[in-house]
Amino acid sequence: MSHCTTKFVGLDVAKDSIAVAVADEGREAPRFLGKISYDLGALRKLLSRVGEPELLEVCYEAGPTGYALARWLRAMGIRCHVIAPSLTPQRPGNHVKTDRRDALMLAQHLRAGELVTIVVPDEDDERVRDLSRAREDAKEDQHRARQRLLKLLLRRQIREPEGIKTRWTKQYVRWLDTLAFEHETDQLVFQEYLQTIKECDGRIERYETHMLRLIEASPLDALVHILQGFRGISAINAFTIAQEVFTFGRFSEAGQAMSYAGLVPSENSTGQTTRRGGITKAGNPHLRRVLIEAAWSYRHKPGVKRDLKKRLEQLPPEVQRISWRAQTRLHQKYMDLVFQRRKHPNVAAAAIARELVGFLWAAAQVVRSPSQTA
Repeated sequence: MSHCTTKFVGLDVAKDSIAVAVADEGREAPRFLGKISYDLGALRKLLSRVGEPELLEVCYEAGPTGYALARWLRAMGIRCHVIAPSLTPQRPGNHVKTDRRDALMLAQHLRAGELVTIVVPDEDDERVRDLSRAREDAKEDQHRARQRLLKLLLRRQIREPEGIKTRWTKQYVRWLDTLAFEHETDQLVFQEYLQTIKECDGRIERYETHMLRLIEASPLDALVHILQGFRGISAINAFTIAQEVFTFGRFSEAGQAMSYAGLVPSENSTGQTTRRGGITKAGNPHLRRVLIEAAWSYRHKPGVKRDLKKRLEQLPPEVQRISWRAQTRLHQKYMDLVFQRRKHPNVAAAAIARELVGFLWAAAQVVRSPSQTA
């Protein structure tokens, strides 16, 4: 076989090791080259025996090891693809999973062009993305801590006074601070739960303060301002969406952006029968969470008030028009789904989030950020 043909290399990456397989051009079965330690020197030595850097095409699945490996390979002049694990083809009936088999499978699928690659952020973007995800973790911890405290109060038959209509407001927290339990054990458990909530509140505040400082210096600043022109999307949520998407210019149509967020409905159709189910969730879960959170705002009647009005005044007329059209259409859709078609509100929120992505995509085409036009 000619030495000028491309070699397709599949890597199954673990914390301490890398399983390596290679497939030559053509139809021959891929070969397993062995398992090496997770080390740049060992990887460079092995790949140098496979072929010249310009003749190699390498892939591995995205995972907890991050993107350092992709950066190493690209610095060596090797084409490297990071693969979306949820979209890797699987053979029905194959119930044996090993590092060797996974590496061979990746090499074979790469040669066939059947893998879906993801965008690899640079190191600065990855740091900021980790920041937004750390905030998301803090929000989740806060929610769990609050639920634990509420369940404790419920077990002890303690209910908030009639004057408090909304939980976790300043008034509600002041009431919690006044509670005292007769039993020492109950008091200790309650105080620790309450202190955990306050610690989570502090973490979230520190994260958000740092994120707001980063927005103005971010190359995604223009995109963040556009996203803030939509109801339900604050500066923090806009920054989170921008970090997860990077650029809406990577999607040639709105449907691709919806699919990236995992918000398109699943389908199982055959013959004359068409069955559609819930959303696929085969996409970015962090982006999907923020979009569904924003979607709940559209259950309220359309209106441009206070902060949203100020933000819209700084945006082009076309973006303002898209934002208003989103409000009117999405509110009407929510009302139709919940009150006419009797859909569960959670189902309606997912449907609203899917269409909201389309409006965001359209607005991003009007004014692109520097990173989008690069």
